[in-house]
Amino acid sequence: MKDKIAALLTEIEAFVPENADALEAFRLKFMSKKGLIAGLFADFKTVAPEDRKEMGILLNELKDKAQGRLNQFRQIGEIEKAPVAKPDLTLPAGQFSGGRHPLSIVRNQINSIFKRIGFTISEGPEIEDDFHNFTALNFPPEHPARDMQDTFFISRDPDIALRTHTSSVQVRVMEAGKLPIRIIAPGRVFRNEAISARAHCIFHQIEGLYVDKDVSFADLKQTLFYFAQEFFGAETRIRFRPSYFPFTETSAEMDVSCNICGGSGCNICKHSGWVEIMGCGMVDPNVLEACGIDSSIYSGYAFGMGIERITMMKFQINDLRLFFENDIRFLKQFEAAQ
Repeated sequence: MKDKIAALLTEIEAFVPENADALEAFRLKFMSKKGLIAGLFADFKTVAPEDRKEMGILLNELKDKAQGRLNQFRQIGEIEKAPVAKPDLTLPAGQFSGGRHPLSIVRNQINSIFKRIGFTISEGPEIEDDFHNFTALNFPPEHPARDMQDTFFISRDPDIALRTHTSSVQVRVMEAGKLPIRIIAPGRVFRNEAISARAHCIFHQIEGLYVDKDVSFADLKQTLFYFAQEFFGAETRIRFRPSYFPFTETSAEMDVSCNICGGSGCNICKHSGWVEIMGCGMVDPNVLEACGIDSSIYSGYAFGMGIERITMMKFQINDLRLFFENDIRFLKQFEAAQ
């Protein structure tokens, strides 16, 4: 049996099929239920007990070799038979036109609304130091936002991090000391959060700041009421709820009446008729003083909203991750909203 196995192994190693029929004949000869290898396994029971271990190893090697040879040439045959895709030179160039991302569409709309009432656009670095990102905004040293779980710190330097909000831009503008200040700061921010349908480690904000003499909470309410009606429609209502932020006092959350159900209740507004869209409040005097502004003379208000949340409301999108996947099927839905 040992000599027979050696002879078959030599034949298998030398086999090169000329066509698919020859490959099929090889399979039938060696690998079928009535093939030569199956016959050798049937004869294995006649092998002397002391030789069975060696013969078993040789038989398995023979079977593996035959199967490998069969797979090798079968794969080559499939590649050769596969049609080669050729470009259709008769098609017109530029089948798909480009367009703005839905986040860019909404950001531009928000910018336009605030520019109409005297706000200018300010920008700042995405990599910030501790003073501009936390300390100047009245974050105490033990505040949880300083924890590694919320912030992406740069290398080993605890004072340098990816900004967690665009409020750092407001600090830089106030430091410049050119009063009065009326700016909005759109930009990308970063937080160390788990990615899900409702959260991401990267998102976009627009924050606003107005600092001047005799600025009041009534000024803030009127500005945001104007924005809500311009963006969501003339029938939109707003409400303010008390809240807390380190850099504002008094602080509030602002809700708008749900533009999906008209306030009657739906899944988007959790059947409450209201959707929270931003935080806001009067700038804390400590923040003004940290930026070199006399809080006994000047006051101001600030607000901030997430562009993703506004976009999800406007276009009824239920998964935030879609904004970052660059799926052309998703993006093409917004061509008419440019």
